[in-house]
This record gives sequence, C-alpha cells and structure tokens, in this order.
Amino acid sequence: MRRRIVMSMLAGATLLVGTLFGSGATTAQAADVPAEFGTDWHDPVTAAPPVERPHTRSCQVTLADVRFRDYTPYRGTYAPPEGCGDRWSKVVLRLDGKVKGRQYDRLGYLHVGGVEILRTSTPEPSPDGIEWHVEKDVTRYSDTFRGARDVEMLIGNVVDDTYTGVIDVHVTLTFYAGRPATAAPDRVLTLADTSAGTTLTTPRNSERIVAEVYATGSGGGCEEFWYLTVADPAPYSCKADRGPYREVQISVDGRLAGVAAPFPNVWTGGWSNPFLWYVLPAPRAFDVRPVEYDLTPFAGLLNDGRPHRVEVSVAGVPAGQAGWSTPVNVLVWQDEHRARVPGALVEDKATDLANSSVYTPGAENRVDTEAGHRLTVSGYVDTSHGRVTTTVTRTLANTSVHRWTDGENTDGLDATWTDEETVRVAGHGPARTTHTHRAYTANGATTVGPDKRLRTVLTLGDRASVVTREGGRRTTWSRLDDTYSGDAAYTLDVPRDQRHAVGTSAERYRLRGPGRCYDRSLTTVQGVLTEDRGRC
Repeated sequence: MRRRIVMSMLAGATLLVGTLFGSGATTAQAADVPAEFGTDWHDPVTAAPPVERPHTRSCQVTLADVRFRDYTPYRGTYAPPEGCGDRWSKVVLRLDGKVKGRQYDRLGYLHVGGVEILRTSTPEPSPDGIEWHVEKDVTRYSDTFRGARDVEMLIGNVVDDTYTGVIDVHVTLTFYAGRPATAAPDRVLTLADTSAGTTLTTPRNSERIVAEVYATGSGGGCEEFWYLTVADPAPYSCKADRGPYREVQISVDGRLAGVAAPFPNVWTGGWSNPFLWYVLPAPRAFDVRPVEYDLTPFAGLLNDGRPHRVEVSVAGVPAGQAGWSTPVNVLVWQDEHRARVPGALVEDKATDLANSSVYTPGAENRVDTEAGHRLTVSGYVDTSHGRVTTTVTRTLANTSVHRWTDGENTDGLDATWTDEETVRVAGHGPARTTHTHRAYTANGATTVGPDKRLRTVLTLGDRASVVTREGGRRTTWSRLDDTYSGDAAYTLDVPRDQRHAVGTSAERYRLRGPGRCYDRSLTTVQGVLTEDRGRC
C-alpha cells in the first residue's frame, strides 16, 4: 500500500516521564530519543479511550487464535458463553496482535455467522517485533452471539524471502451480565445473494431498521487513494472519470435510500511514508467503523414478508474498476406487541449530485473539486403504540485542492468532507430530533528533493457532534475531535539501514458529553513515545 503524498512539522515536542494510559509502558526521557529511527520502536498505541466495562459478572470466549501467512481464511466455530445468561449489558471484542520482521500493512475482517463484527488493518513491524491490541464494543451484535455460529477471519498476507512478517492474532469476546444502557437490536441480518441480486427479508413487525456498511477503498490500487484521483486531461498517475468525489449509496428496490461520505482511511504504509505510522496509526486505521443509514422510512415497504433488493454502490468509481469492499449488516428493532407492523414510504427525494472537478495546468498542476448531494426520505409505521413517522435528511459536501508537480515529486492535498444527518421521529409524545454533523479533513504533502529525500507532512481530522432534542429541548449531546499530525523523512532507493529516517507524530483525542470528559495527547519522536498527557 504505497503512494506519494503529505503533512506539517511538529514544533518541538514536550518530553516528560509518565505511564502510558492502560498499557503499562512509560514515556521516554529526552536522552532516550535517538537521532533517527533504529531497528525497533514503541509498540503501536492510539489516544482513543478504552471501551468502558461494567462491574458485573463476565464470561470470555475465544473467537480466533491464528497466524496469517497467506490469503487462506481462518474458519472456526463459536458457542455462546456459559454462566452469563443470554442478555448482556455489554459485549467487548479484543484483538491482540504481534508481528516481527518486514511486512506491509494488511487489511482484515472478522465474521461471526456471516455478520461482520470487525474490520481492521495492521501496523508495519520492526525487525525486533511489535505487539498491539484493538478493543471494540460489539453489544449491538448480541442477537448473533446467542446461538452457535461459524467464524471466519482473514488478514490477507504474503510471506516470502523479503516479507517475513507472520501476523499472529488472538481474538476474544467478553460478555458482561445485565441490561444494556440502550436496547440492542432484536435481529442482526445480512443480505442474501439471489438471482435478482442481494436481497433482504425483514421480520414483519420491524419498527426500526438501520443498515451499516463497512466501506473501504483498498487493495493497493488507485481506489485506496480515491481522494487523489483526477479526470482527464490532468496528467496524474491515478485516474477516475469524474475525479475524487466518492459517495457510498444504498438503495431499496432500485430507489435511493441513503447516502454517506466514506471516511478517508489512511493505512500504516500510506502516503508513501511508513515512518509516520509506526507508533501512532491514523484515526480509525485499527478499528474501521461502518457508515450507517437509518432505513426506518422504508420499514412499511420492507415489512411485507417478501425479499427486497438492497444494493450498495460507490458513486464516482470508474465503471468496471474494483477496489471497494462494502459488506452490509442490517440491524432491526421489533414491535414485541404486534406480529405485523404496516406502513408506507411517503417521500424519497434527492437533489442532483453536484460534482465539479476543474484542472488548472502549470508548473504546479492543480485540481479544485466541489461536490455534494442531499437526500430526504420519510415514511411511517403503525405500531402497537401508534403511528410513528421517521424523516431522514442527509447532506454531503466535499471540497478539495490537489496540487502536484511533473513527476509527482511534490504531491499535496487539502480536503474536507462533511456529512450532515437529521433524523426526526414523530408519533406518540414529543417529536425527537437527532442532528449529527460529521467532518473529515486531510491536509498535507509529500515532496522528494534532488537528494532523493522523501518528506511527508500531514494532518488528519475526524470530528463529529451529535445533539438530540425532544419537544425542542436538548436532552443529550456529544462532541468528538480526533486529530493526528506528523512529519517524517527518509532517503529513497538505498538499503534500509541507510535511510536515515526521522519523524515526529502526535495525536489528540477529545470526547465530551453530559458528565463525561476525555482528553488525551500522545507524541512520538523517532519511534519513541515522548509524551502521554491527560487533560480531564
């Protein structure tokens, strides 16, 4: 996974001694920081908070214990835990990984009963070896965990005389007895492959339906770096018919049902510079979160007991070009007091998809992109507690400036994606409105000097705010800001021990909500963790 592009130099990092939150590792003193990268570095860490765990009885089940050397999936079986009942307050997945030697970043998935519960990527190892772990709250898949299921996991890998790293992973589920804070879905469904395409059959008493899509552009081709593609006649190595705008769409029986902005994932070999990511990965690199669509306006249509065609596509991908993976789970909440919940779709209206990508030639070539789309869907269901109408409005926007020189020895991007969603639920009692604002940013550049010194400077942002109001009064809110920045350089076309690589990186993860404050910063220099600071 290699291409050129990226970022902004960290001003001098504060060096202090401390304990790494939740890992037991300590930060370095100034004297411990080498002048350049060596053959080993700190194990990968992120500033994101660990999954909060309740103080109740728990049971643990191993899902996989496997070493990945090639593209052969691991296949096993899962059985529900004994001693913790079949209703849980929380279910936590944990992946522990280790690898040593030389290896690319790899993308992987974990399925239980056909349901994708984790999509992840791997760090690149040091010759001496690294270890890392990933935690994820998977309570929403509780319905899947209540019965015996097949397990399939794959982190596709290549091991040969050059790429020696075997990826060793151990994955567990820990179940905590009790009731969840919010009601978990009653059913977790996957799409069926039929002669008519992929279809979905929901229970006839479904009153809320949410689809989630683990959308990733990957595989080493240009769609891994979709945000840099350009249209003819611009002279650039990665082409697309209309340029860099991408949009993940879901349809029901041929009608557009949801739109979403894909997250601009950067894997740990990304932007041609693995020295950026050896300790701090980019946001979401180890825990690839799905895009979600509230399909409740279509519940009345879907609840007729027949299969309906549900399809996911990525707008902007050139026809016939591969590179995107879009597995789908469908989460369903049922009306326990009614066997059939009728209803109807009353509105399904989209604007034309706007997409302008303008090429300006020069000593520094430039492509300016402005794109966006808006969709409103509305429908009702007649439940045991009355008629409930759900209206979903989603507005997407993307602006970007891509600059590069001949030969792509300078290659830079300044891009912002916004995804605004409003869900209004009206029925018995005050109307409830939830507004979610998501914003993703990438700003940086990669340059190659006449001395073949490649330098990447990059800042990435993952931000979201959510506000819920009932009867016009704010009832809950949250704000997330996860920001990564880094600056790394090394010499091209020389043996590894002659690269003279240097690099700094930092991440600050802030999360606010009623009664909650989390704020943690990490800084690294030449692969050494030099700062771990909590501010709450």
